[in-house]
Amino acid sequence: MIEKVNPSHPDKLADRIAGAIVDLAYQKEKEPKIAVEVLLGHGNCHIIIETNVSYTKNEIKKIVTRIAGSLELDLQVVKQDPHLASNQKGKIRCGDNGIFKGVPLSKEEKELSKIAKTIYQEYPFDGKYILDHKKLVICQSNASTEELRKKYPTAIINPLGDWSGGSEVDSGATNRKLGSDMAKSVTGGGLHGKDLSKADVSINIYAFLKAQKEKKTIRLSCAIGDDIIDGKEYKEIVQIAKDYIEQIGGFEKLAEWGLF
Repeated sequence: MIEKVNPSHPDKLADRIAGAIVDLAYQKEKEPKIAVEVLLGHGNCHIIIETNVSYTKNEIKKIVTRIAGSLELDLQVVKQDPHLASNQKGKIRCGDNGIFKGVPLSKEEKELSKIAKTIYQEYPFDGKYILDHKKLVICQSNASTEELRKKYPTAIINPLGDWSGGSEVDSGATNRKLGSDMAKSVTGGGLHGKDLSKADVSINIYAFLKAQKEKKTIRLSCAIGDDIIDGKEYKEIVQIAKDYIEQIGGFEKLAEWGLF
């Protein structure tokens, strides 16, 4: 059983904005420290950024408009706590406490991801999808239910009829769709809106990739300040995550579909 949401779902708009802000941080600094939270909906977008990077409101406004349209921006940018910042002085260390789990993707999870991406190519609007064994549920906004039924004749499609969707219908917040992003690998840490020193980003990616390679569940934990995780220097885990992020095209790209 798996649920997938597409990149135009309001929660994913929030994740994508956060990811784009982190991408910009890496354009400005080699090793930025940043954490971003986004809440949007009904004409407004609220953003809090904790960082050592300098931003202008206009830079953030351009990102919001490109991804989510014309929203009223409420922005707060604050310096990262100096105690947390000192953790990274001289050596790359784990940026937070956390428990992590990587689980091999099932055939069902891969199948729904493919279905969701195929539908989104034709209908790039708010949508969410469920696959529970043979039961397929498609809720796709700004799409003809009858047209979708021709392609997916056994699916449950738009149970309440055609709908418009988007952030005028529903609010969105960062890291609210981790089940869609990580399947059974999800634990407590949010994947989006953080730099690579944060364990929620690097160790989550590392554990997920290792699980796919070894075809078994990977369980890890860390304490803030740790420099060895799973027998590897933390900087090596950060580099593995960095290589993956660069391969897919950045943090905003990660936010579109998550890890699969």
